[in-house]
Order: sequence, then C-alpha cells, then structure tokens
Amino acid sequence: MNKIDAVAIDDEPLALSIIEQFCGRAGDVSLSVYSDPVLGLEAVRRDRPQLVFLDIEMNGITGLDVARTLPEGVLLIFTTAYARFALDGFELNAIDFLHKPFSYSRFEAAMRKVREIIRLRSAAVEAGRGEGELTVKSEYKNINVPFSDIQYIEAMDNYVKIYLPDGDPVLTQMSLRELSDILPQDRFVRIHRSYIVPVGKVFKYSSRSVTLACGAVLPVGRVYSSDFLKKLLPG
Repeated sequence: MNKIDAVAIDDEPLALSIIEQFCGRAGDVSLSVYSDPVLGLEAVRRDRPQLVFLDIEMNGITGLDVARTLPEGVLLIFTTAYARFALDGFELNAIDFLHKPFSYSRFEAAMRKVREIIRLRSAAVEAGRGEGELTVKSEYKNINVPFSDIQYIEAMDNYVKIYLPDGDPVLTQMSLRELSDILPQDRFVRIHRSYIVPVGKVFKYSSRSVTLACGAVLPVGRVYSSDFLKKLLPG
C-alpha cells in the first residue's frame, strides 16, 4: 500500500497530536508535523507532499495566507475551531474543512476525498502517456472524455462544465481544483478561478484574456496570469 505523504501545520500541540493519531489509525498516511507555520511552509515547498493539513488561526500568520502560497498540486484540508472561515477555505479550493474538535469518522470522510483525487490523478498520468482521456461521473454514470476533445472547463456553483466540440457539455460535481490536480500539467492550464483551458487550443492571448480555437473568449485572472504566460511563452 502506497503511503500518502502529508504535512500538518498547527501551532497547537494537542491539535497536531490528534492528527498524528488519526493518520496512524488510517494506516496509509506518512505525516510530518510543524507547530511553526513558517518552518511548515518551508517543508511543504521543499518536500512537495501530496497533502497538507492546515490550521487557519495561528500566532503571527493566518493559514489562509499560507494556503495561497502552497505549491501547485498539493491537496489541502483546513483544520480550525472557527467555522466562520469555512467559506474562505473553500474559495481557496480546499478539499475539505475539518471543524475542531472533529471525530475520526469526519477525518476519514475527508481522507476518502483525498484518496479518490490521488487515484484519479494517477489514472490521468497513466492516460497522459498516450492520447489519454478523463473519466468523470455525470448523472450516476462514468463518462470517458478524451483530452483532445476538451475545449475548456468552467466552474459552475457546485459542479464543473466540460465543453466538447459537438453536443452538450459534460457536467460533473468535481471541483475545478480537483480537475486541475488530475489533468496533465503540460496540456492544461488554469487561467482563472472559473476556467481551465487546453494549452494547445489557445489561439491568441494576453495577460487579461484568452481566445480559444473554438472561438470562446475567456478572462485571465490576475492570480493565474504569471503561471499561464510561463506555460505559453517559449523557453
């Protein structure tokens, strides 16, 4: 069984101890813990774990600020005693939000989401070695969408819409963050909090907008502009 590499960052030793106990009970998580958020973030940037458990209210720093600087592809679960931060956490595309004190069953429910994303990501990597396809659940059915058919992907409330060359878009309840994590990084790029586009179908672009081969004109978000331009510019 492959272990999930994880880091927990929390300035409360008791909170870290509980996460350690729960990860040990789960049996498939290799966990490192940090009570200093600066050291924890350094470790995340250095080691690139698959998963980060992150408190929000910490001395001298907020977990929301830490979350905004996490490396691309790192999965995030917020752990906090303050429920009012839940909306902020989900806007940062956290996989889940564990409200302290949380039970093991609630922890395990969050971990099931993590395992599923890791499984989908692994499947996408394998598929990406060939032409590849994305498998999503839509209306209780599994639908295979070839990567080459994806025109762009749009976030809509609690689901995403995958636009295809012909016919109706495919709707699935995966988040845009989850799709961004499992799509081949060399073929797709997130340009906005609401959009992912295929790199090969960008017709023209600027730091503010993208025109795709299908004719769609989409905005480029300020937060995503730098990474987007790096992928598009040669060298």
